[in-house]
Amino acid sequence: MVSRPSSPTIRSVWPTNTRTRPAMDQSTGDQIASISEPGVRAEGQLLYTMRKEVADLLGRHQTGFPGAQPVSFARKHLDELTKQDYYVCEKSDGIRYLLYSTEDEAGAEAHYLIDRKNDYWFITNRNLHFPLEGDASAFHSATLIDGELVWDSLPSGKKEPRFLVFDCLVMDGNKLMDRTLDKRLAYFRERLYTPYKKLFKDFPDELRFQPFFVEMKPFQLGYGIEMMFKQVLPGLKHGNDGLIFTCRNTAYKHGTDPHILKWKPPEENTIDFRIKLHFPLVEPDEEERREGVTEPFVDYDSVPRSELLVFRGDSGPERYEIFNDLYLTEDEWETLKSLGDPLNDRIIECNLDDQGRWRMIRFRDDKSEANHKSTVTSVLESINDRVCDQDLLRAAPTIRDAWKARQAAEQDAKRGR
Repeated sequence: MVSRPSSPTIRSVWPTNTRTRPAMDQSTGDQIASISEPGVRAEGQLLYTMRKEVADLLGRHQTGFPGAQPVSFARKHLDELTKQDYYVCEKSDGIRYLLYSTEDEAGAEAHYLIDRKNDYWFITNRNLHFPLEGDASAFHSATLIDGELVWDSLPSGKKEPRFLVFDCLVMDGNKLMDRTLDKRLAYFRERLYTPYKKLFKDFPDELRFQPFFVEMKPFQLGYGIEMMFKQVLPGLKHGNDGLIFTCRNTAYKHGTDPHILKWKPPEENTIDFRIKLHFPLVEPDEEERREGVTEPFVDYDSVPRSELLVFRGDSGPERYEIFNDLYLTEDEWETLKSLGDPLNDRIIECNLDDQGRWRMIRFRDDKSEANHKSTVTSVLESINDRVCDQDLLRAAPTIRDAWKARQAAEQDAKRGR
């Protein structure tokens, strides 16, 4: 039997006066220090067991990361927004996680954050607590919610970690994936979020002991685009990476979901590649020969040829294919060398510059794989289509009229007309 990390329960503490909390509990009440490493990573047999447990909870045979993945917004999707009801929310510049609430071997409340690499991070802070309705001492188990972990900037200059929830897959063993998005969100709000918020209203001092704070990501109706650009995005306390449009009427889909649309400004459309460096083999010059170097050698100082690879989806030797070359300046190469970190075979995020060259933006060590070639095709389509914010704003009235027409037709049908 695999032993899980034990987390002493707080069930007997919270419903009583918080001033009676033992000092050792207060010492473990700090917020997480990193959103990329929010806890203790499960390894070995424990990791295998946890992946299998979540797969069983979802009724899946696959033990890979079960989260839904969006497709890049293309011009054809403007028409899609008029055909079905979509919600829109901001795409946070944070790290995607599934939050898994379960029990440890002692029957106490335990939480894991599951990243896109399918790593499980055990939240060591024992104070994270999601009470049941009407019973603050009980807690949710067999629960899986979807969201992003971000750093919010406070007026004081401090950073505050926040988990922004945008979907719910399972609640207390009750599978919600086949329900529509609006019903999944309503179920989460009623069963978990409302009691969670009430807990801090009753025990406000507990806020300072939390590893991070949980909030529901606010959604707007699909035509509320002007509000998103003029009110929501400027008021964010964290970085933003575009918009997400999610169909209101479709089920939760593991893997790529064509009904979740990721919009970014055209200049910010990016692709995650695996980089393969090819260093030149050079002949020694006269000075090097005098120093005893007589054979050709690999020149690690000069800018190497840098291939960008995309993922084909299989596991054999042909699992990658060459997409293009990365353009690196000498100054950029000097900066990369100065990092002192391995560079070959890492995942990097790139965009196209105004001369059609692929340029590196950052490392994506939160991802274990490059984008699949189908994702690359989707992003290239978005880049070529160039749907800008003004295109979305111009489309908003048509999207609104179509939404309201569907709504009126549904009401007429209910009246038997």
